[in-house]
Amino acid sequence: MKKILLIEDNEDVRENTSEILELSNYEVAVAENGKVGVKKALTFLPDLIICDIMMPELDGFGVLHAIQKNAELKNIPFIFLTAKTERSDLRKGMELGADDYLTKPFSGTELLNAVDGRLKKRALLKKELSSGMEGLQHLMKTSFGGSDLQTITEGRHTNTYQPHQLIYSAGNHPNQLYYVVRGKVKVSRINDDGKELVTGLYTSGDFFGYVAMLDGATYSASAAALEDTELATIPRDDFDQLIHQDQKIAQQFINLLAQMVAEKEEQLVNIAYNSLRRKVADALILLHHKFYSTSNDGEKSIDVSRGTLASVAGTAKESLIRTLSDFRAEALIEINQDRSITILDLKKLKGMIN
Repeated sequence: MKKILLIEDNEDVRENTSEILELSNYEVAVAENGKVGVKKALTFLPDLIICDIMMPELDGFGVLHAIQKNAELKNIPFIFLTAKTERSDLRKGMELGADDYLTKPFSGTELLNAVDGRLKKRALLKKELSSGMEGLQHLMKTSFGGSDLQTITEGRHTNTYQPHQLIYSAGNHPNQLYYVVRGKVKVSRINDDGKELVTGLYTSGDFFGYVAMLDGATYSASAAALEDTELATIPRDDFDQLIHQDQKIAQQFINLLAQMVAEKEEQLVNIAYNSLRRKVADALILLHHKFYSTSNDGEKSIDVSRGTLASVAGTAKESLIRTLSDFRAEALIEINQDRSITILDLKKLKGMIN
């Protein structure tokens, strides 16, 4: 059963809308204002959010901004409800990343059609970028069709990399797109003093190396495996055909680029202004969500070197180690015998005071 969060301050609209959705076999959670809505989104983790614009405490634009700042929530489809039809409001919502609008009053059919359309689109995108070779083949099939797919994938093999093995170096010219079948990859830059900053982390189901291919430049950073890793590749000619032949596929890579830019901007702000404790906490949270948040086998440990973790946090290795010791003394984390890290209190790490 799909979960929908409805954020609406008008009680009649809230009750009528939630009833229509529940009768259509959706699980519905409701919130009477934006502030309550954001809190419920964090615990309810809906498949879709429907949100009014004009509300007390926090308006709909504020809700959307908060949702998109959270790694667990930012890809959830978002539909605005509004009684205002001025173009400026519509434009502002779309610029912030809203997926659709419903103008009050709306019919039950209009509501259900909008919800069904957004959920189907999200399911399609997930399928096209799913993990494993099946996801890669589906992506190729979407653009080339069945017959061409056979030619493209015939004889295709994957490459395996050992921990710390280099995949490509900064300054090299790209000739293929990389897709992570299994394992973990870091992309990082090193300054003239030899200090490393991790700018990207990738795991099963992720594409990487496409930025240099899109702008026709050389790689600005280097990529290396963090553990035993298997990568599939799409040659540059095939990638160019993917981008130019199918607008839907091109839009997906544009979305990936936009997401990457937003993440880099946030990373720069955090490194420039956050305290050491907040930097280390954010790095632990990032690794937890990126690599382990979808695990179904209980607690998972963060198993990366202290140097890599320091590079993610944007701090010195010695400072990182001292901060980890403080976090362990505060029972926020556990440092295991193999030096891996288990997060004991994710909520307190997220609420770390800057």
